[in-house]
Amino acid sequence: MKDLKLLLAGFGGQGVLFLGKVIAYAGLMDGREVSWLPSYGPEMRGGTANCSVCISDEPIGSPLVLNPEVLVAMNLPSYEKFVGAVEPGGTIIIDSSLIPVKCTRTDVSVHYIPATRLAEENGMKGLANIVLLGKLFGELGFCSKESLEAGIRKSVPARKQHLVEKNLSAVAVGAEN
Repeated sequence: MKDLKLLLAGFGGQGVLFLGKVIAYAGLMDGREVSWLPSYGPEMRGGTANCSVCISDEPIGSPLVLNPEVLVAMNLPSYEKFVGAVEPGGTIIIDSSLIPVKCTRTDVSVHYIPATRLAEENGMKGLANIVLLGKLFGELGFCSKESLEAGIRKSVPARKQHLVEKNLSAVAVGAEN
């Protein structure tokens, strides 16, 4: 599998950092080198949040991703801030429920998925981040399916284990769309 530099971005409270943690754990489960670097504004909910994740077969020199190969954008301000930083040939995954614009770049692969709407329609309110994870997995197959499931199981805290199956269902919804 190729090395991957991802930038996940949205508002605080959308689960951007959790999404990054799941991806990092999935990479670990595949026996790869990983880094997870959260970044968020002073206001937790409603402020901006982003997360750099690197998955590699080699030691990772810097956990900071300035020019991602993959951008997952969960809101318009984050999309506008980072769309220009994606490396040519990279991939952008957009929650089209919350981002009403089309990407004008022609040197990247762009995937639109109404993740927030799909999560709500499927009784998974608050799991748009995991629907986007499913889309990312479906498009790039960045880890094995078993490692992705193990990453979810490892990331969901003990007191919320009843939500593991909903998270796995949200991945399936994203992968199918």
